[in-house]
Amino acid sequence: MPLTRKGTATRQRIIEGAADQIREQGVFSVRLEDIMARTATSKSQLFHYFPDGKDELLLAVARHEASRVIDEQQPELGSLTSWAAWQGWRDKVVARYRAQGGDCPLHAALAQLGGATDATRTVAGELLGRWQQELVAGIRHMQSSGEVDPALDAGREAAALLAGIQGGVLILLTTGDGTHLEAAIDLGIDRLRASAHRDR
Repeated sequence: MPLTRKGTATRQRIIEGAADQIREQGVFSVRLEDIMARTATSKSQLFHYFPDGKDELLLAVARHEASRVIDEQQPELGSLTSWAAWQGWRDKVVARYRAQGGDCPLHAALAQLGGATDATRTVAGELLGRWQQELVAGIRHMQSSGEVDPALDAGREAAALLAGIQGGVLILLTTGDGTHLEAAIDLGIDRLRASAHRDR
């Protein structure tokens, strides 16, 4: 049965409370009792909304955190219509991951769920798909305004830029060094900018 408006709000409150608890405490230390106390919910309520228990709740938290990855890049990510806008988006991404350091709630939740399961692949795929679509839209806008070579494959360019970002984020998470992330974004944007001036 679909949830009522109140039920939907309660479920979302549990997810957000669990996400905040994980951010503060770490995914491996969080107990269902901690989440229940934080969200003022009973065990029966928790299992009503998440019948499979902690794993189902963690999957919902991972989806929530994946949405946050995109939401925290807005409005810049959805408005890549000038080079100043691209620079603003770049700065926001770098600042977000530098502030986060080695503590990534999304990676933590996915890792606790067992890495490469069908569920985690789905969550990661949804996130990367949404992110790539936004980048493709930005590249196509710049192509239409003559700022990027129209012959470039916007999908491949966006995929390469996103792969570079994810590699940079992984290095940042494991070493605390953000220079690789900055290099990946900067070189990706530089490649797009330079494309309009080739053969001129």
